[in-house]
Amino acid sequence: MIIRYLATLTLLLFITTGCSSKLKEQETYNKPAAYWYKEILKYNANGDLDKADDAYTSLASEHVGSPYLKESLMILAHAHLEEDEYLMANFYLDNYIRRFATSKNIEYLKYLKIKSHFKEFKNPKRNQKLLIDTIADANLYLEKFPHSIYNPLVETILTKLYLTELILNRDIAKLYKRLGRDKAAKIYQKKINQSWLKDTPIATQNSGIFSAILD
Repeated sequence: MIIRYLATLTLLLFITTGCSSKLKEQETYNKPAAYWYKEILKYNANGDLDKADDAYTSLASEHVGSPYLKESLMILAHAHLEEDEYLMANFYLDNYIRRFATSKNIEYLKYLKIKSHFKEFKNPKRNQKLLIDTIADANLYLEKFPHSIYNPLVETILTKLYLTELILNRDIAKLYKRLGRDKAAKIYQKKINQSWLKDTPIATQNSGIFSAILD
């Protein structure tokens, strides 16, 4: 009798808990935009960006035209930048630029994109395309926004990228020469000779200096 009672009680507790959990999950749908925005702020403050991302997804899907989207995108872009999560940072920046860029904020947004790509480098030897693309983006920025207040920062990033490219080209030239591929080595040696940073003391060091340059 006691065993049956305990078994029944356990089953009821299981059902009650399961229903409660399901109800709780259901309650997280169809919430006001302000609710999701507060959730984003809460999880961001707690350092739980996964849940903050989930809250943004709910906000964006349930409230397509909400004014909270604009600020949420920028909050999450900065948060992921701070955590060195550059793919997610770029995701939010791209969405912000696509939806909310204006003539007044485009300079800042494009600068943030360049900064994000720059900070994304971990191993330049595996990110040569990103290196080349970011150099092109930085040069385009300086050309398009010649009077931007962010130009000194972009120029600093660009100089570091050029130094990285120079050292990388030297490593590649040495490798081709060692392998007896003289024609390929000459192509990279020509790039080295054309660099305006070729005589910079730091540029004579090997690729072990990458982390210091890209810091």
